[in-house]
Amino acid sequence: MKQAIKRAYPHHLLYRPTSSIYFSKSNHPIHPSPSPSPSPSQSPYDTHLPFFQNRQTPHHRFASRRPFSSSIDPHPPNAIPVVSTENSPFESSSSIDAGSSIRKPISLWPGMYHSPVTNALWEARSRIFERPQGIPGDAVSESELVPKTPSQSRTSIIYNFSSDYILREQYKNPWNEIRTGKLLEDLDALAGTISFKHCSNNEGATRPVLLVTASVDRMMLKKSIRVDTDLKIVGAVTWVGRSSMEIRLEVIQPIEEAFDSSDSLALTANFTFVARDSKTGKSAPINQISPETDQEKLLWKEADDRNQTRKKKRGENKKDVDDKEASRLKALLAEGRVFCDMPALADRDSILIRDTRLDSSFICQPQQRNIHGRIFGGFLMRKALELAFSTTYAFAGAAPLFLEADHVDFLKPVDVGNFLRLKSCVLYTELETPNRPLINVEVVAHVTSPEIRSSEVSNTFYFTFTARPEAMKNGLKIRNVVPATEEEARRVLERMDAENPELVQSRD
Repeated sequence: MKQAIKRAYPHHLLYRPTSSIYFSKSNHPIHPSPSPSPSPSQSPYDTHLPFFQNRQTPHHRFASRRPFSSSIDPHPPNAIPVVSTENSPFESSSSIDAGSSIRKPISLWPGMYHSPVTNALWEARSRIFERPQGIPGDAVSESELVPKTPSQSRTSIIYNFSSDYILREQYKNPWNEIRTGKLLEDLDALAGTISFKHCSNNEGATRPVLLVTASVDRMMLKKSIRVDTDLKIVGAVTWVGRSSMEIRLEVIQPIEEAFDSSDSLALTANFTFVARDSKTGKSAPINQISPETDQEKLLWKEADDRNQTRKKKRGENKKDVDDKEASRLKALLAEGRVFCDMPALADRDSILIRDTRLDSSFICQPQQRNIHGRIFGGFLMRKALELAFSTTYAFAGAAPLFLEADHVDFLKPVDVGNFLRLKSCVLYTELETPNRPLINVEVVAHVTSPEIRSSEVSNTFYFTFTARPEAMKNGLKIRNVVPATEEEARRVLERMDAENPELVQSRD
């Protein structure tokens, strides 16, 4: 039977290799020591190593560090994929091959809710942070916390879309473009891996803390991302508080005709992670950050300013509605009242918010969990974006283009078995530029418990889309969206003010 299987599938399909790590100081690959094939009882997050006979792992040094910027070469010179190393994982920026975990036939995957990259990252994480023998779980005490540099946590992923057909198929949408939701999922997974690196010592031992996504700052697409051109994501910790850290990620896709390296930068994102004690659930201190280069110091300053702004907003009491605010509410509700009271006379170029709604409900499955046993934040972001895309598609009558995701706060953890409901609507549109209308969509995630008749908001997502240029040339017309209730009108004003803080300051 085994011989029949071997004839039916090539060797590289029988074994799933680990995530490839690229470095450039040697002309010889490093092979792992013999390791048995994983048993069926192993967790999907355990390391899966290909089997090699009687090969030893030589000592080796990684490549020299690179500055963190959008000019990073996505293909390091003489890059060699390796499957394991005995050296410290913090000696360099190591690149993980996005296609390294999808060599099994697709039908044999244990769960299709994880992207190829999230699986590769978790495999790499389990190798990097596997505790050396003889080191107890609480060996790294708070007194041993030491400052670390951004370069020690720097990690990157390479997507070889141009040469890897299987990987390309995993990320292609029906319009032969990249699936943005899967990219957001990968960004969250990479940020989690980077946070693990920062919270570990140089021997790979990690303090017993839970690291969770607390928030994501605005992510703006600077240029369209192709699915037939190689792509790279690089990230590092740029700022650290007592128990929180900010990770900056850059999505880079080089183009041949680009004269400036900044032209290759497609997207930037800042993720905030917080550390919690695994036993008490309280905040836990983490290693501080020590920026070295001018660029790292600038990124630290920008992140610190964002943190101060967040604290200021949390400390502000909700102000009473003044005369100006009341006038804005009244103007927003005027057309909505016509829809409710005199629908035959309503503006045919407008539509009520409630008439744009879509929703989605599902039970959170074990295949969607992260390494802490809770639902992976990147999965929630992907599901929210896909629902927002569908909402915009149904509203506009043409497939939209994603532009940005606004600030996201993760208010409540989502556990395996939770009944999750996602509710979306078009909150408002901006039609000042006829050829590039903006469609702002809200998605609210509710954790619902039918047994105790409760429903709590876990996340609120805001996405911005636009119509495709070819659709606008063919006469597509985007309608205005109006609120029907005061509660809807308040939500619209809050989002408008969040999108245009300079206008709020001018009114004050």
